[in-house]
Amino acid sequence: MPSKRYKKALEQVAPGKVYSLSDAIQVLGRFPRAKFVETIDLAFQLGVDPKQSDQMVRGTVPLPHGSGKVARVLVFAKPGAAADAAKAAGAEHVGFDDMIRKCSEGWADFDVAIATPEAMTEVRKLGKVLGPRGLMPNPKTGTVTEDTAKAVREVKAGRVEFKIDKAANVHVAVGKANFTPEQVLENARAVIEAVNKARPASAKGTFVRSLTLSLTMSPGIRLDTREFANA
Repeated sequence: MPSKRYKKALEQVAPGKVYSLSDAIQVLGRFPRAKFVETIDLAFQLGVDPKQSDQMVRGTVPLPHGSGKVARVLVFAKPGAAADAAKAAGAEHVGFDDMIRKCSEGWADFDVAIATPEAMTEVRKLGKVLGPRGLMPNPKTGTVTEDTAKAVREVKAGRVEFKIDKAANVHVAVGKANFTPEQVLENARAVIEAVNKARPASAKGTFVRSLTLSLTMSPGIRLDTREFANA
């Protein structure tokens, strides 16, 4: 059964209507609030086939105003300059053999994992542990790099990752309920532009089939995708 708060929020959404992004953010602001600061989420339904290797959609995007979440970062690096730079940039956990051992035992007290190319020789063996949790370092998302300091700073500043799921959906956090409408608008536009740029060359027809804005525990607000057709 939907909660009273959910029902009250639903009353703010016109049945069958699609909203401009700015109007949707205004509606979102009128929703009754939960007892915690909810995350604002953009959900894309894409016109691609995730089963085809040439139709994967994945990437990262720096949010102009951050995500509102302080990411905990683990850096896999052997002792030396890369490890020292990661620590200086603010990584919570830096190590090599010790961190690989902890992760293999099931430890996952971090949000993003970064690795040097050298470290990936051993980190790859953690694929079955980190992969299902979406924590495996990947060159395509900038988390396998020699410049560990830059990667850590970008993650801390609010860089978010997006990846298509098996149902051709992409979910990306674009801020928190206590953000200003302008902050949400700019963050959301940055994400929409990044997802559009990640369109595979092999994708035919309509790429973004639907786009929905919501809070963690609210109904979704359908957006007018025509607003972003040429983004």
